[in-house]
Amino acid sequence: MISIVIPILNEAENIEKLLFHLIDNASLQNIQEIIVVDGGSTDGSQNIIQNLDLKVKLINSEKGRAKQMNTGAKIASGEILYFLHADSFPPTHYDKYIIEKVKQNNQAGCFRLTFNNNHWWLRLASWLTQFKWRACRGGDQSQFITKALFEDIGGFDESYIIYEDNILINELYKRNEFVVINKKITTSDRLYKRHGIWKLQYHFWTIYVKKWFGASAEELCTYYKKHIA
Repeated sequence: MISIVIPILNEAENIEKLLFHLIDNASLQNIQEIIVVDGGSTDGSQNIIQNLDLKVKLINSEKGRAKQMNTGAKIASGEILYFLHADSFPPTHYDKYIIEKVKQNNQAGCFRLTFNNNHWWLRLASWLTQFKWRACRGGDQSQFITKALFEDIGGFDESYIIYEDNILINELYKRNEFVVINKKITTSDRLYKRHGIWKLQYHFWTIYVKKWFGASAEELCTYYKKHIA
């Protein structure tokens, strides 16, 4: 059974659509629960969730995706955790694909990625996510992981305000515990629209290289807040 954990902060634009998408595109007998972890939304996100006639667990947490996802994981009762960003929509039968991989002794992995934008660079970046190369990974691809493995690793590193997904993925690659499901999750291009494709891509590459050369969690966060947030 899968426990879906969704960290949110001011996601009134997406959260209703995402929740119905998750329910409409899965076999509900495979879904143990959907846990939405709010980090202090001020745009009415919580009210939207509470007014939906859906069995969704809405809980509060300190702000920060790592903290929010760890909080959700702690109360999750499913054997498989599925961490999902609020602007990313997994493929039809996503539950079946995840469970199949776990039954094949794959304890962690993600989907391929596609953006809701036809720009050639984003199409190329999406195409590359089919490969298992470490550099092609990111949180927008979502993350499934058995709860046992997640707890063994110690969860997300809460010292990372950004890049927390990649830190967990790095640990999974070290353990050779990662598989890419050859189905596409669709994610929003909203950050690219806000900053421009090349400018944002430059900053993402810079953060990746900074971490490669040993930048601290604080340094990465400072750079992100200055150039992207």
